[in-house]
Amino acid sequence: MLSRVANDLYWMARYIERAENTARLINVNTHLLLDLPRHIRPGWEPIIDITGSRPLFFAQHQEADERSVVRFLVASPANPGSLLSSLYAARENARTTREFIPREVWEQVNQLYLFAREESGLALVQRTRYDFLSGIIRGVQTITGMLSGAMMHDEGYDFMRLGRNLERADMTTRIVDVRSVTLLPELHEDLTPFENIQWMSVLKSLTAYQMYRRTMQVRVRRPDVLRFLLQERCFPRSFYHAVSEAESCLRQLPRPAVPLGALHDVQDQVRAAKPDLLLQDELHRFIDDLQLGLIRVNEAVAATYF
Repeated sequence: MLSRVANDLYWMARYIERAENTARLINVNTHLLLDLPRHIRPGWEPIIDITGSRPLFFAQHQEADERSVVRFLVASPANPGSLLSSLYAARENARTTREFIPREVWEQVNQLYLFAREESGLALVQRTRYDFLSGIIRGVQTITGMLSGAMMHDEGYDFMRLGRNLERADMTTRIVDVRSVTLLPELHEDLTPFENIQWMSVLKSLTAYQMYRRTMQVRVRRPDVLRFLLQERCFPRSFYHAVSEAESCLRQLPRPAVPLGALHDVQDQVRAAKPDLLLQDELHRFIDDLQLGLIRVNEAVAATYF
């Protein structure tokens, strides 16, 4: 396989996963703000922080109001991480690798991009936002299912799985980091139930609420949520599961020693940690270290294969 093709497949999967994650974040934040009292709502600024686009956003906007943030994250051509930009990049990568992916996958990627481009205005209105974003999520899940069921499970498929899981691990750390900062640790006693609602929003951002309740069998609490999202071995969107899936992909590829070494460092770090015992500043530094580890893995993959 040409390195160009491997690179395009890898990034196609990352961009598709990024679009789904962006849709999930906007949906969950919309519902969270409806559940909380007005005077303790975190607003829309934390979503900008989760996506790592604060400097870019405030270079174009004066304040992080709902309409500006949603437009920036869904359809802004100036934001390379917007939902529409991610789907456009995924479409271009899919177009250049059409001989390696099933025709139906290319058609679905193209159709999803056209849907997002034509209907993105629906995301600006609360009444129609949920249906639009749910359509994006279903479209991405359809692509993932088609790839699993109709594509050869060869090196190309491993590069796509690798990209998807590294992108997923990165987003999990971002959500835990920024959302935990906005969770108001010193609420008045009468407002402590709302802290539970916000931790539920963290789980729902990753579609993890029901699986958390099934696995942990306790009420939603910070220590248990952190352990579940960072160290759970069986939940697909937990950090540890995602990097373990990335490891299995690398083991199927030639010359994996250098990227595997970088990945094992990250795995050892998260296995040995006790995130439930970390104070907020310590948790932030720990997550920073995990993200830097993922950057080193991506750099090792690029140097080895692309």
